[in-house]
Amino acid sequence: MSADDDESGSERTLRTVTPSYHGRPDREMTLIGWAYFLGLLIVLLPLLPFAIILWLVSRLLDAVADSGEEA
Repeated sequence: MSADDDESGSERTLRTVTPSYHGRPDREMTLIGWAYFLGLLIVLLPLLPFAIILWLVSRLLDAVADSGEEA
């Protein structure tokens, strides 16, 4: 029988000598996350048309290669 089986009820008692920590909103890290996201967006958004063109060219070349194999 383990120690977890001895406890009755669904709540466990935390045995510690330090006061419990209730946390707080972490606004600084949220701000850093948003700044990182906006920086990536500014850098990658102008590259989006080139990525779409490359994707379309690869799809076109795959279609041409598949039609050439059927003949």
